[in-house]
Amino acid sequence: MPSLRIALCQIDIIVGDLDRNVELILEAISRAEAADCDLAVFGELAICGYPPEDLLLKPKFMADNRAALARVAAATGDCAVIVGYADDDQDAPPREGESQLPGEPANGAILNAAAICANGEVKGRFVKQWLPNYNVFDEKRYFRPGEDYPLWSIAGVNVGVSICEDMWVDPSPVNVMADGGAQLIVNINASPYHSDKVEARDAMIARRIDETATPLVYVNLVGGQDELVFDGTSVVVDGSGATIARSKQFEEQVQVADFAVTEPKPVTLPVTEVTSRKSVSRGDLPPILEPLLDPLEEIWAALVLGARDYVHNNGFTDVCFGLSGGIDSALTAALCADAFGPEHVHAVMMPSRYSSDHSLSDSEKLVQNLGIDGRVIALEPAHSAYMEMLTPSFGTDPWGLTEENLQSRIRGVLLMALANKFGWLVMTTGNKSETAVGYSTLYGDTAGAYAVIKDVWKLQVYELARDYNRRAGREIIPENILTKAPSAELRPDQRDDQSLPPYEELDPMLIEIVENNRTAAELIADGHPEETVARIARLVDIAEFKRQQSPLGTRITKRAFGKDRRMPITNLYRGT
Repeated sequence: MPSLRIALCQIDIIVGDLDRNVELILEAISRAEAADCDLAVFGELAICGYPPEDLLLKPKFMADNRAALARVAAATGDCAVIVGYADDDQDAPPREGESQLPGEPANGAILNAAAICANGEVKGRFVKQWLPNYNVFDEKRYFRPGEDYPLWSIAGVNVGVSICEDMWVDPSPVNVMADGGAQLIVNINASPYHSDKVEARDAMIARRIDETATPLVYVNLVGGQDELVFDGTSVVVDGSGATIARSKQFEEQVQVADFAVTEPKPVTLPVTEVTSRKSVSRGDLPPILEPLLDPLEEIWAALVLGARDYVHNNGFTDVCFGLSGGIDSALTAALCADAFGPEHVHAVMMPSRYSSDHSLSDSEKLVQNLGIDGRVIALEPAHSAYMEMLTPSFGTDPWGLTEENLQSRIRGVLLMALANKFGWLVMTTGNKSETAVGYSTLYGDTAGAYAVIKDVWKLQVYELARDYNRRAGREIIPENILTKAPSAELRPDQRDDQSLPPYEELDPMLIEIVENNRTAAELIADGHPEETVARIARLVDIAEFKRQQSPLGTRITKRAFGKDRRMPITNLYRGT
């Protein structure tokens, strides 16, 4: 049977950094050429980055993106290249029954396309046919779907090209191409990570191969883009369903694989020759399957990569955060040390009159264990000054929530002052459980640039922390932090379970409400306590105004707070 040598090029691109993206692509092409590859494959919109959002509405951006593609095409030789980019169709009519978006071509359409390049030129393109418009995706806002099913003859093999969602739908363009004579399907992707995503992808690929008996090459982006993180995990699966190549998770890699393709089929779709077969002799490379991470390691890698790319791609090197002696800030500290290196991490301990002695000592031990910078700034002088300033207005009203939250807001002011002075970014430390019910102080706990564990449920926080110690082979996060009762320490002997149900009870309810879109009435029907469910569901609803003013954070679940979940702030529906 004919064989093909292919380079799976999963690179960490940055939205809008066209020159850098081109440099990464050209470097990978050079490596593919040196390895005598027939084909090098890159991810969806690799030229301009994914998702480019309203950059697509800037005519200059579109022109620069096409010019960047031309630079890539000009550098190609006998090794064909498939790479994602944004194109347009000047002859397309206006959208039927819809007004134009500002900047959208009045007569034309923006396209999510894959360019097929070789020997110094663009040989043609495939236009994505199925445009996702759910969860974090907004592609119908920008793109028009393609309709054609071209095939490309690459080194004597008829190749069908598809883009991400085209593989996931029924009827799938993948099946049409296979039925029309494709001996290989290439699917380029910008597929964001969430837990269990790899298993879902593998199942879909297996399904398509079972239907078509046609080998499939799946190439994904890798890296963080705002709240999204792309995990790579590119694969080659042969026509029998056997995986013969798998790239690393959450790491850039150019992986070269050899595999046999099916014998020629009757061809009913148009075929364009891209490259003829090379007359070279080479031994087949053995299959290389990079190991998959276990579920907790996978989440850890996603959080580290998402934070690192957000900070570095926005021009920063150092971060700071409040280190309280609690589990959330401890986990944030460990993640940041991994993401940026201990020398770039600054933990600020800001004890108040209500901080326990062990909170400070536990924090100092963690700082030492991680090798990060730690500093202590006592809160009491500022808090006393604020209270003195406010006493004429507050009068003799008893101490309450306002005075408690003032402590958190002072911490936010101190962290922002340090960040401004030294050019750092403030990381917030709140978890998904607290964010869901609004158990945080607006402009205090939420003051910062990036929420490292925003999409991590409280019980997962403990799991990740214990697994971190396990992988390290020693107690880096002190055991006392892992076992003490969670507390904001804003009043004497405060504990989270005085305001909220135990997290073992709370998290399962929140997952149903937030991730599974269940209502209070449905949870009560399932047997959850009526009074508790009604209170928690109400807290979720009324905290929306806080969430929409809070920093973004890495998405690791199927439904994170952000683009996934778009709820109105003014909302009186309770579902009871």
